[in-house]
Amino acid sequence: MKYIDIENWKRREHFAFFYKMDYPQYNICMDLDITTFLAFIKKEGLSFYYSMIYATTSVANECENFKYRIRDGKVVLHDRIHPSFTEMSDEAADDLFKVVTVDLSGNISEFTEKAKKESKNQELYFDSQKLIGRDDLIYITCIPWISFTHMSHTISLNRDDAVPRISWGKYVRNGDKVLLPFSVQVHHALADGVHVGKYIGKLQNFLDKF
Repeated sequence: MKYIDIENWKRREHFAFFYKMDYPQYNICMDLDITTFLAFIKKEGLSFYYSMIYATTSVANECENFKYRIRDGKVVLHDRIHPSFTEMSDEAADDLFKVVTVDLSGNISEFTEKAKKESKNQELYFDSQKLIGRDDLIYITCIPWISFTHMSHTISLNRDDAVPRISWGKYVRNGDKVLLPFSVQVHHALADGVHVGKYIGKLQNFLDKF
């Protein structure tokens, strides 16, 4: 991790313009083509949810603007970011979720196994001890019951909250393709539409390669 010299940063004017906003976060929704990726996941017997977490976080690590965070008005760039995601309780009568944080490591099969194990072993809904002092994260959630066209997230009106929010819904078949509604929410002082576009392009390429 390193601190950015804002005064000599190419985003200095953009950062100053959007950082003063009361609500500097924005959200973009689109469909991803997961036809090839889904076929691979089913063939390998992997969890689709954990596999998508691996894919979205791996690609986010290839995008510098997704690794910037704000601390007391200063900008830091993380070397690596990791997923913190929602997970439904194992209890059949419990419709509550918990938040699980897992460091990104290994290949897709190794990560899905680790995520499954850590999620199963976590009893607390919100294990805040794992999150103390950490902003090297990307927040992820899934709404598999709905194929949405728009998504918004709860957020504190805090200009320093720059952790991206990633979410997706119920995938649907459209002809010979399988489409996944997908949402990206970022802090505009750190990332513009072009950066979200590059992220989605890289993510689609990642999903197509399987």
